[in-house]
Amino acid sequence: MGTLYLDRKDIELRREGRHLCLYEAGSRSATIPLNVIERVVVRGQATLSTGVLGLLAEEGIGLLVLSGRQGRTAAILHGTGHGDTARRIAQYRWHHDDDFRLPWARRLVALKLKAQARLLRSALPVRPDCRKPLTDGIARLERALASIEGSQRLERLQGIEGAAAAAYFAAYTQLFPAGLGFTGRNRRPPKDPVNAALSLTYTLLHFEAVNACHAAGLDPYVGFFHEPAYYRESLAADLIEPLRPRADRWVWRLFADRALRGDSFATEADRCLLKKNGREIFYGRYECFARPLRALLRRYSLLIARRLTGEAP
Repeated sequence: MGTLYLDRKDIELRREGRHLCLYEAGSRSATIPLNVIERVVVRGQATLSTGVLGLLAEEGIGLLVLSGRQGRTAAILHGTGHGDTARRIAQYRWHHDDDFRLPWARRLVALKLKAQARLLRSALPVRPDCRKPLTDGIARLERALASIEGSQRLERLQGIEGAAAAAYFAAYTQLFPAGLGFTGRNRRPPKDPVNAALSLTYTLLHFEAVNACHAAGLDPYVGFFHEPAYYRESLAADLIEPLRPRADRWVWRLFADRALRGDSFATEADRCLLKKNGREIFYGRYECFARPLRALLRRYSLLIARRLTGEAP
């Protein structure tokens, strides 16, 4: 099953039996059977009836609403989800147990740093002109990896992860043409094309992780590496950390293959935005990229839920 993206002005989505129908200027422009849709992503000025919202919830079809042109998450709608409250009760209990959290956090950070190092190593034969920054980044990541096992406090692990991210992005930025203006990670709003693509990719992946948590009966707001914070789904953030380097690789290839270019974006005030033609390319390719990651997130979430309740070792 796939994703329905609504990214046009003044479009309306209506329910008609077991179908969702798109209307533009009062005329039907498309009809989509419900059984081929797994999630809906809405951006821009679109109208959805309460009948549509109710149907999506009943069928367990996730809905992500992105706010205006900036593409931030404005709302997420789920279905009824998993009904076993024992999983969430166990999750809250284990959240307060450092003997559980620390090994989890060590493994998560190690997985992420190893994936970052793999990406940089894979870039060496492709970009021999970037050998120095790439090898420097790999060396710094390896030193960070070596310090993980001896870390006895969560704050220390978070510091290692943050320092490693700085080292990684110092190398990763070198893979892109200087004309794109990508000199480091920035967001809210992103100020260059690469950051705009990264932010949208991370936002969509985060939505996938929230859905996976919900389906497994977990509370996406209570994580084990990321501390609880207002409006942050910390467990979903935990789940996508090891997957971020895959997203980074995919974004790099979008630009390296010239699927996205500088003219795919527009700069307004202090923010950089994907233009309509760029979004069409992005969404189409994202579906192929995200398909295996959705399966991974569902599997990881279910394994976590089973371990929390003692159903799995």
